[in-house]
Order: sequence, then C-alpha cells, then structure tokens
Amino acid sequence: MGVVNMTETDPVVDRGPKQDRSRATRQRLLQAAVSCLAEHGWAGSTVSVVAERAGVSRGAAQHHFRTREDLFTAAVEYVAEERSLALRALFPEGAADRRAVVAAVVDLYTGPLFRAALHLWVAASNEDQLRPRVTELEARVGRETHRIAVDLLRADETVPGVRETVQGLLDMARGLGLANLLTDDTGRRDRVVAQWASLLDEVLSGPADLTD
Repeated sequence: MGVVNMTETDPVVDRGPKQDRSRATRQRLLQAAVSCLAEHGWAGSTVSVVAERAGVSRGAAQHHFRTREDLFTAAVEYVAEERSLALRALFPEGAADRRAVVAAVVDLYTGPLFRAALHLWVAASNEDQLRPRVTELEARVGRETHRIAVDLLRADETVPGVRETVQGLLDMARGLGLANLLTDDTGRRDRVVAQWASLLDEVLSGPADLTD
C-alpha cells in the first residue's frame, strides 16, 4: 500500500476557518447595510459605502451579494430575525406581565431596524425590481412577529376578536415607531403602552367569573 499524500486533504482542513471568515464578512456587511440605510436612506446607501463601513472591498461585498437589492433586503431580514430571537429571549418561559410584552413589542419598532425598514419601504414604492421582494419580506416578518406576540401574550386566537386585538397591538407599535422617527415621544409612548396592556388584559382574560 502506498503512503497517503496528506496534502490532498489540506483544502478540506482549511475549509472550516475559510467558511468562518466568509460568514463573518457577510455578517459585517449586513450590519453595515442596516446602519447605512438607517442613517443615510436608500439614496445614500450604495454597495461601496456599505463595503467601506464594513471594512471590506467592493469586490468582496459583491461576492456575497450580487446586487444592491440583494444586500439590503438580506440586511433587513437578518436584523429582523435577530430582533425576533431577542424578543423571545426576553421571556424564555412566556410572560405573565402583559405590559412588559407590549413594551418589548413596541421596542421592535423604535430602533434602527424599523428606521432601516422604512427607508427600504420608501425605496420599494418607487423601484419595481425591489417592491415584490420587500413586500414578501415584510409579510414574512409580520407573520413571525404576530406568532411571537401571540405566544408571549398566551393569546387564544380561536376566541373572536383576539386575533384582531393582537394585530392591532402590532399596528399601534408600528405607528409609535413612525412617530419616534421625528421626535422622542417616550412619555406619551409609555402611557399608550400601559393602556394597551390594560386593554389586552380585558380581551385576553375573557369574561369575568360571575359564579360568586
């Protein structure tokens, strides 16, 4: 039997670290893209600007994302998934305190993710190539956020009106996030969160026990 030439296996040995570097580069690009979109809007966020912010070459950026549209839709999706995971992690066993859940949901719509997503929506309204991709992305993110809210609130959507109430919470949170783009509305937002938590307690707890 001949001696095995170990150099033939070297590329396999190197593949792990190389893949790790590739994943790290991709993540830096996604994070840089979201930051650029939130700060500069669609018009000011080019692949070159994102690549420079991420500390990689334009060629490296285009290796991971063939087009500008690929980069920014992937970036918003990436951070949306991260925020969904973070929301679940706040309440690993569910949450009895509905006000805390409402506040956490509202926080989803008042950070840089929402600002970046808003710029992407505006761009999609004028870009035929971008619109269907953003529409599909937002529908998927919306469904996931709704599922998380239902789980955390322990809501029974078989009860009439419960599904609409949970969706109303998400629509309200989105509106508060939009208002937050122009001015810090923390005080009013806290009062609205308290009112919505009270409303949810009434709707989700069901009719009062009248057996006494």
